[in-house]
Amino acid sequence: MIPAHNIYIHVPFCMSKCNYCAFFSRACPTPDWDTYANEIISEIKQWEKILGKINVPTVFFGGGTPSLMPVNIFDKIMSQLHSCFTIQNKCEITLESNPGTINENKLDDFLRIGVNRISVGVQSLRNEVLQFLGRQHSVNDAIKLIDACMQRGISVSADFIYGIPGDTTNTVAVLCKQINSMGLQHCSMYELTIEPNTPFGKMNLDMPTNDEMADMYTAIGQTLNLPRYEVSNYAIHGAECRHNQNIWDGAPYIGLGRGAAGRILIDDQWYEQMGNNELFKKIDNNTRATERIITGLRQVRGVQIDDMTRRVINTDFVKQNPELLRITSDNRIAATERGMLVLDDLIMNLIR
Repeated sequence: MIPAHNIYIHVPFCMSKCNYCAFFSRACPTPDWDTYANEIISEIKQWEKILGKINVPTVFFGGGTPSLMPVNIFDKIMSQLHSCFTIQNKCEITLESNPGTINENKLDDFLRIGVNRISVGVQSLRNEVLQFLGRQHSVNDAIKLIDACMQRGISVSADFIYGIPGDTTNTVAVLCKQINSMGLQHCSMYELTIEPNTPFGKMNLDMPTNDEMADMYTAIGQTLNLPRYEVSNYAIHGAECRHNQNIWDGAPYIGLGRGAAGRILIDDQWYEQMGNNELFKKIDNNTRATERIITGLRQVRGVQIDDMTRRVINTDFVKQNPELLRITSDNRIAATERGMLVLDDLIMNLIR
């Protein structure tokens, strides 16, 4: 029997490229949405032939800017998902959105078709920082969209970036206090990473040092009212992103669309997969176990110890470093607060 698979659908179109963005996306004022929808629908049908009418616990529309999508295109894709798969009654359906690309009428249409979680790309609550990042919206635009989502009683998350040139523990603490006052139940706090071949990558920016970044990370944990449940994600209990939690825990998922990645499980065999039929190949259990440890340890609750992960875990390292790692009551290995600050090195030492 084929297990449930989560679904990630990549929407590559944006109004403009942000200065820090290295994702597979492109500025396109007039995308060919019909062609895009036909490609996604073709992939959905193909996976039904391979996997059958599988259960789907979560669907995540990421990008890019999925909220640019016309409602009728979204409706077509969701209808095909319902036709080919069993979309669970409590399926979490997330739509990433940017302020200024979705008004209240369009929001209502998305909710009517099935969206029950909105992830808003805010990035900053200072207009001058938004301009520096290359964002197309204002602080007021972002607050209006978040308020509209909250008024409708759906799950809403917001993304923010810290570690921008000029940031200090004080500016980050001020941002966290502003987030607290908004009443959000989930937010993501991403450290600004300078990627090559982006506008920021071609500038000689005066970035905070690693120690300063670590201090900012600590300040978030001390100031934000939401508990951390993953390296960059914070939520009250019950408001966590189920899609991401499933992926981090190692559940199978399908990636649809160019730029999307997936991990497929058929008859106990794992496959690495890319959307648009760009890749589909077997991966061995040790490789998959390593992936699970890398993603699982990002979570505060850690990675599940089972037959697959046990084979690649360096148990001696766990025993020798109780200040960095702990074994939980539900048989997981989790990083301590100190361990979270050196997570990359920790993972390298934990994997045999």
